Amino acid sequence: MIVLQAGAIPPEELTEMLANILGPDGIIVIVVVALVLLFGASRLPKLARGLGSASHEFKKGMAEGDPDAGSTGEGGKTEGR
Repeated sequence: MIVLQAGAIPPEELTEMLANILGPDGIIVIVVVALVLLFGASRLPKLARGLGSASHEFKKGMAEGDPDAGSTGEGGKTEGR
């Protein structure tokens, strides 16, 4: 049986150990569960929709600010949606 004393393992090593044990899939699951517990299941789609529209507006603004995109009529991937 291994007994850990407080402060025996530096936080950086502890974080690395947990990341190795859980892997990327486990960390994603923990983050999703934490988000559901923090915000509630009903608010998450609203938050995702808001992030999506903000990303769309950002890409649209970047395409409008690009001097090459306006002269050719090809505004990039954001046009036509």
